[in-house]
Amino acid sequence: MKKTIVFTAVAAAAVVSGAVYAQGAQKAPKAEPHMQKVLDALASLGGKPIETLTPAEARKQPTPADAVKKVLAETGKSAAPEAGVTVKDMMIAGPLGEFPIHIYTPEGKGPFPVMVYYHGGGFVIADTKTYDASPRALAKMAGAIMVAVDYHQAPEHKFPAAPNDAYAAYVWTLAHAKEFNGDPARVAVGGESAGGNLATVVSMMARDKKIQMPVHQLLVYPVVSDDMTTPSYQRNAAAKPLNKPMMAWFFKYYGADVTNPYAVPMKAASLKGLPPATIIAAEIDPLLSEGKAYGDRLKKDGVNVTYKEYTGVAHEFFGMGAVVPKANEAEQFAADQLKKAFAAKQ
Repeated sequence: MKKTIVFTAVAAAAVVSGAVYAQGAQKAPKAEPHMQKVLDALASLGGKPIETLTPAEARKQPTPADAVKKVLAETGKSAAPEAGVTVKDMMIAGPLGEFPIHIYTPEGKGPFPVMVYYHGGGFVIADTKTYDASPRALAKMAGAIMVAVDYHQAPEHKFPAAPNDAYAAYVWTLAHAKEFNGDPARVAVGGESAGGNLATVVSMMARDKKIQMPVHQLLVYPVVSDDMTTPSYQRNAAAKPLNKPMMAWFFKYYGADVTNPYAVPMKAASLKGLPPATIIAAEIDPLLSEGKAYGDRLKKDGVNVTYKEYTGVAHEFFGMGAVVPKANEAEQFAADQLKKAFAAKQ
């Protein structure tokens, strides 16, 4: 029998106003000026607290990407996608039927190395379009094709729909990479937040099913635990744009079996045999502690890990390179890590 009660109980206890948390929580870290400008812009867009909405309502709320566009407009800069990358949209087959993928290709001859990229949004909201800046930047900076995946989302499609689609997209990429000028021998996985979860889960599934392993896993503030009592959850309980009540809301709707490591990677009996990992963390993020702890678990199980934390920036900062210098640094760091991993397989 599936044990969904843990997430549900946590959600029931945690979905209260951020103000309640703020009273008892430690003081949250201060955002650096560029990050603060984005957070102010997001607040000005008038979004409602996600944890008070239905999933359908939540999907219509302004996003951090919208806040970046507002900052760009206010500073007289173009919000048009960065040039130098072409995007092809297509549908591929999965366990629940077809779902969209988006192939980001940099300029050059190829064949290019490839990363299968999974967007964030707590398995419930957002899509590749929301996160477009991230795969676009990584394609250009790493000189690699990004296969961005719009997996089926909860609550319409609860766990394990998302990891099953994520795995199907990885298998499809291995089989079809040559058709879009990719190198099937050099395929990595990566993603942000819920997408970071899917990237490491796909690595586990590849290991367990004994198929070709990803050459690297790029995990940007990944959701890897259901423990909401960590130091960063306490310190950033009322943070923006991600807080503790929102995470409880996401978990509730995801409907996962919390004993299953394909839902909660920290619950895995062993992480041995997984690909080398790069973990990027943000200081103003409830997920900070678990990202660090997951890196430590991977190291303990013999996996090569590079961990880097960025201070003064919040969850969702990755992909904000156009307005937040530390985001640009993080994107370049991630791209450099990918280039090293791809070069090692040439």
